[in-house]
Amino acid sequence: MTSISESPIRADYPEPLWIQAVNLIKVEISSGRLAEGMRLPPERELCTQLGISRVTLRKALLQLVEEGVLSSSHGRGWYVASAPVAKEWPNSLESFSETARRMGLEATSVVLRAETGHASLDEAEAIGVAPGTPIFRLDRIRLLDGVPIALDASVVPAALLPDVSKTDFAVDSLYDLLDESGSGPERADSTVEAREADAQAAEALHVAQGSPLLVMRQVAHGSDGRVVSLSTIRYVGERYRLRTVFTRGAGPTH
Repeated sequence: MTSISESPIRADYPEPLWIQAVNLIKVEISSGRLAEGMRLPPERELCTQLGISRVTLRKALLQLVEEGVLSSSHGRGWYVASAPVAKEWPNSLESFSETARRMGLEATSVVLRAETGHASLDEAEAIGVAPGTPIFRLDRIRLLDGVPIALDASVVPAALLPDVSKTDFAVDSLYDLLDESGSGPERADSTVEAREADAQAAEALHVAQGSPLLVMRQVAHGSDGRVVSLSTIRYVGERYRLRTVFTRGAGPTH
């Protein structure tokens, strides 16, 4: 943790105080006095150093988060954001690990849950099995080169993962495991919508609560059409961009 240099913020300047604070913090970062990953001083200390109110400071900090300059960790403070990672995701179906390899990045995960249970009514209907059928639930924080990118909650019929107990999902790919069992996904029906980060997601992904997330819900099918996985993936909005192509059909023209 470090201190901000002597404050040049002036109440008689034409720029609002919060904009002056934004610019000052950017100068501290560009000069190297605040390095990548460094934690800023506590808000109370920052207010004293800069001579501004906490409301004004919070407005400046949230603006810097919006611009990707800072990141926040709930209850832990504000940090200088890491350099942005590549954001281009394909419109073809590939695993997180495959995408990372294509980008030349390292994919890792923090496993939050990996356990076998019984399918709920909703899960059973979505998968096409009887309620109570054994399923495997896998919840992970997905990272690229150590940067949290997404929260991934997946559900797979347990019968498709006979050796799941031997798998280390901190580094191994769920899709690779399905491929090895002969049940690799061939097609996925996906929907994407915007949502705000709740407290749990914000802490896991090192963003401010309320930050925009892109929520992708996928139903993956094997070559025989059966559902092989259900996934809900919450991506950090500023770290994810989906690339796709639209073509116009050759229908009648008017």
